[in-house]
Amino acid sequence: MLKKLLLTLIVPFLMVFISGCNENSSQTKEEKKVLKVGMELAYPPFEMSEKDGTPSGVSVDFAKALGKKLGREVIIENIAWDGLIPSLKTGKIDLIISSMTITQERKKSIDFSIPYAQSSLAILANKNSEIKTIEDLNQEGKKVAVKKGSTGHLYAKDNLPKADVLVFDKESACVLEVVQGKADGFLYDQLTIYKNYSQHKDTTVALLQPFQKDFEYWGVALRKDEPLKKEVDAFIKEAKEDGTFDSFANKYLTDAKKTFDELGIAFFF
Repeated sequence: MLKKLLLTLIVPFLMVFISGCNENSSQTKEEKKVLKVGMELAYPPFEMSEKDGTPSGVSVDFAKALGKKLGREVIIENIAWDGLIPSLKTGKIDLIISSMTITQERKKSIDFSIPYAQSSLAILANKNSEIKTIEDLNQEGKKVAVKKGSTGHLYAKDNLPKADVLVFDKESACVLEVVQGKADGFLYDQLTIYKNYSQHKDTTVALLQPFQKDFEYWGVALRKDEPLKKEVDAFIKEAKEDGTFDSFANKYLTDAKKTFDELGIAFFF
């Protein structure tokens, strides 16, 4: 009688337990299908938002194409630039696709895919500043605007000791300083400089010729020893060969590519 009573109590418990395990297992499988991609949606045409808040741009299309290849649903996490790497390291996101330059300093704590794009720093100069070269900025009394943590910021610290370096959290603030004549120049990648010049032709000049010895390369950022790296690298190789990256350029960067070709400057992809 006691055995029957125990079985009557235990069997329903086991059924609930097994059901719960199956449900958790199902949830885990569902979670694995999600690819959380971090980016700062403040860098058009690469990372930006439509009027309704929908993420768009080169990096968004890139992330979606990668997700499709991996068979995983992509969720874009809009994160401030300074928070991207911490979010990656703590597991809040799976990877970063946010026009991030591969640097030795960053590689100390995170890993990168193979490069998917190349660029170099350029100068957005105020039209009345008479700046023609990077050497013109390295003078007493010259003011250089840089975005905090960017490669332009690092370059200015290391190579423009005579200039007054003005550090801002946002690209738009740097551009505004130049437009208003409060800064002589803004250091950032070539495409961004071209884009901002296109919007402020009356007050700025774009100096697009590279002044660094080597190109900068952009990569997808991942955690150290992340198995996903192999799949990301394979996708980038395939996308370069099958025209996927060319389609991004044709969709978002037509005018810039034409200008770069006319100036004889190596293009982004």
